[in-house]
Amino acid sequence: MSSKSELEFLPSSTPGMPFSEAVRVGNVLYLSGMLPLDASRKVVEGGIVAQTRQVMDNIKAVLEKNGSSLDKVFKMTCMLADMSEWPEMNKVYVTYFSGQFPARSAFGSTGLAMGAKLEIEAVAVVE
Repeated sequence: MSSKSELEFLPSSTPGMPFSEAVRVGNVLYLSGMLPLDASRKVVEGGIVAQTRQVMDNIKAVLEKNGSSLDKVFKMTCMLADMSEWPEMNKVYVTYFSGQFPARSAFGSTGLAMGAKLEIEAVAVVE
């Protein structure tokens, strides 16, 4: 990219979806909300614990594919279909970070795409 304000739209790993998997603006990478989809593009079974692991693994993969990492995430937004599952989600979430945690927002939803239990967005620095 020639300018820090220039946008780079990075394609979705799911062809035909109406969004970019991530967008880079300068040295900041904005990830679209990640669902707990496995390699076959289906929501993983096993409840909130398994789905949180899958979402975080998906985020990690997209970050690394685009020159970043979980250590460079500075903001996350968590959407849960059932806020009563917040404590279980947190137990898994914290295992993906060492030291400092990113700023984070969370809210409950009446429903998420594909019947998922959660969706998480991330914003990270790219070096």
